[in-house]
Amino acid sequence: MKGNRKPMKIELDKVRAFRLKNHHLDRKYSSDMLLEAAGVCGFQNSPPGAWEMAAYNRIENCSSEILRKELYEERSLIQAWSYRGVPVVFPAGESSTFLEALIPEEGEEPWIYTNGIRLGLAHMDMSFKALLSEVEKAVMYLDSHTVTSKERLDRTLSDLVFLQLPDEKKALWKEPSMYGRPDRQTVGDAIVSFLLRPCSHMSLVVFAERDGIHPTFTSYKRWTGKVPVSTVDPVKELMKKYLHCFGPSSVGEFAAWCGCTGKQARRMWKTIERETIQVEMDGRKRFLLCEDEQALFGAEPCPEEIHLLGAHDPYLDLRDRQVILEDKSLQRHVFQTIANPNVILRGGKIIGVWMAPVRNRKMTVSFSLWGSLAEKEKKRLKEMAEKYAAFNRASLKECKIK
Repeated sequence: MKGNRKPMKIELDKVRAFRLKNHHLDRKYSSDMLLEAAGVCGFQNSPPGAWEMAAYNRIENCSSEILRKELYEERSLIQAWSYRGVPVVFPAGESSTFLEALIPEEGEEPWIYTNGIRLGLAHMDMSFKALLSEVEKAVMYLDSHTVTSKERLDRTLSDLVFLQLPDEKKALWKEPSMYGRPDRQTVGDAIVSFLLRPCSHMSLVVFAERDGIHPTFTSYKRWTGKVPVSTVDPVKELMKKYLHCFGPSSVGEFAAWCGCTGKQARRMWKTIERETIQVEMDGRKRFLLCEDEQALFGAEPCPEEIHLLGAHDPYLDLRDRQVILEDKSLQRHVFQTIANPNVILRGGKIIGVWMAPVRNRKMTVSFSLWGSLAEKEKKRLKEMAEKYAAFNRASLKECKIK
């Protein structure tokens, strides 16, 4: 961190403008910028299709054909379980940053998104490390196979692990799951499901081309035809991406975004600590990359432009939610554990939510605003709804604004 100077205060309108630009939401970018936009901090793809909505909001004349080509044909983009254990689409050339960087060091386990595995470990009377080692061996199956559906993947690998287990452990492995699906899942299936996230971070499993409503899975090596290349310091690269997107920020907010333990977050944070400055934001001390200081303090206030963001757009993945939505009761409505609504953004702030169900290729768009909008802005909302319907190969049946 630079010097011991008193932290400078930064206004939230500058923070919003700074983040909008860094998230490639300040304007629409040409299609040859897709990889750059995806590489900013990745596009979450949960629920399925979320990444396409994120790309649509950043790329001019974006289409499903363009996105499909990059992900499934060129394979310049790749999808794998990344931060927080969620599916993320990112440039294949940055795999070490989005995967390898997340691997904890000794003493930082268990991976925070595998905490639920503790019941399974106790049932098997085996350690996390021992079971992960067995799943690592089993997942090599994907070097020569593609498996359709997550449930089938769990079961296939579970059966392979079963063959490797000591005889006294096999009956325990095949008992009904204690995780709420005893009729469809064994203890072994559930343990494999938890451990697939760590395997993903080791590039042992990635998403292949979707088969109708089902995801398919194979290995990174089989999907790309090569082994991942590690960068010099993938942890530092990930930290810089995070602060560039969500700075000014704190180590605690990074831990929540990343889905790692506090111990792991502090170790990762130290890689960029000397390259940060401290600022005061909303009455609290936060940190910013030194290289971003001029861009943040020189940021012009956000224009009152409207964006229709998907529920899990990267811009919404911040932990200091008051920056874009001050009302805490509305925060609870927008930022839920599951089934978050899509949001209406104006000037970088959330001003309402929207939904757009499609039936028989006809889309009905409903906007729920928390304040008034000028007629010109309402007209703009309808125009945006029509364009979004076309992106989804549907026609706009109805547009409701309330």
